[in-house]
Amino acid sequence: MLEGLSRSSFRLFLSGSGMSFRTGRYFLEAAFLGGLTGLVTAGFEWMIEAMGRVTAKAVSWGGAWAQALLPAAGAVAGALVISRFAHVKHARGTDSAVRAFHQDEDIPRTVIPVKSVASVLTVGCGGSAGYEGPVTLLGAACARVVTRLLRLDRRAARILLAAGVGAGIAALFRAPLAGAIFGAEIFYSSSDLEYEALLPSFIASTTSYTVFACFWGWEALFSMPSAPFEKGLHLLPYFVLAFVVTFGARLYIMLFRTVEHSFGKARGPIWLKVAVGGLAVGALAWAVPGWASGLRGAGYEVVERCFAFSAGRDIAWSVPLGFLGFFALKMVATSFTVGSGGSGGVFAPALVCGGALGMATGLFFLKALPAWVGIVPAEFALVGMAGFLASAIRVPIAAVVMVAEISGNHELLMPAMWVCGISFWLNNGWSLYRSQVHSRESSPLH
Repeated sequence: MLEGLSRSSFRLFLSGSGMSFRTGRYFLEAAFLGGLTGLVTAGFEWMIEAMGRVTAKAVSWGGAWAQALLPAAGAVAGALVISRFAHVKHARGTDSAVRAFHQDEDIPRTVIPVKSVASVLTVGCGGSAGYEGPVTLLGAACARVVTRLLRLDRRAARILLAAGVGAGIAALFRAPLAGAIFGAEIFYSSSDLEYEALLPSFIASTTSYTVFACFWGWEALFSMPSAPFEKGLHLLPYFVLAFVVTFGARLYIMLFRTVEHSFGKARGPIWLKVAVGGLAVGALAWAVPGWASGLRGAGYEVVERCFAFSAGRDIAWSVPLGFLGFFALKMVATSFTVGSGGSGGVFAPALVCGGALGMATGLFFLKALPAWVGIVPAEFALVGMAGFLASAIRVPIAAVVMVAEISGNHELLMPAMWVCGISFWLNNGWSLYRSQVHSRESSPLH
């Protein structure tokens, strides 16, 4: 009797169309890919830390001149590395990964070391860009390595490329769920998803984050005090915030595209173009030393400043205006760094720009509204980060989850959903990534 019951239970467990060898194989491949991407990202993080120490010594020795000239020197070195060793026509980080997905393009193995070195040189020396662009391309390159190693078909290669992109984000931002969703959302500018890659991306992002955290720890990227959402009235100022970040996202996209187009039309070698971009960033950092740390690199210091802000309603109007000014400067600095051809991403600077806009908006409401409304500017900074990503990068679901994971604060999910939904809808048709297509039907692969 027990033997018959065991056989019946086993047949019941295997019943249905969802259990198959192919499904299981994708999960094993995704787990292997996640482990490889986690190792590569951990090594990439070590390079970032090492370059940071070298740059700090250079600045301490050279002073203001070093701060002004290092961004140009790093950008030139990074451009020369890519032009000499990366045998790929389109090596622009996330945009290149999206393009490779839709066009079924190959990503050479050499992209992994070359893009890592070039990005560390560019951003580590003070270029205004993020490391997420390189790391998504590294994840895509790891996916191509796994595809060739296991001799997989085109469908599996497409699914693993998306999972690799998500796995890179999951590790670098210490946000496994956001990374997994990002891997399914990033390819389309509409609300469409690459649903076939969603579950493999869950597995790859989990293993990637786990491997990365074993080397670099499990703590969140930022630390933010508890901020519960307890007043429905706050949805009204958050509604205004959605319009503010949408307008800011459009400015960011327009400026970046204009600068990118201008440098693309300009004659001259790539090293000269990125040198001009780096000198522009150095000049801005030299001109506004109070915001220099935010203008260099991704600018996470400004996010930390927003989360730690605790002043009352008696602050001067110059404070919110200062955050607005930083937003404008960060847009310009990032556009010149990446738009000139420098190796770096626009995702992390968009995150910082959203935080600055949100902080400025929160400070405005703090001064303009009665004290009983209970405005907390740091909350607006966090929600502004999510709304800006949803609007400019076109990843509304990943944006909501990401700001919760990177801050360790899950109490503002509802206002983040509210702002992301509105800003995503308002900015329809605008995206920082040219290679995104509108929907699955628009992709050559479908």
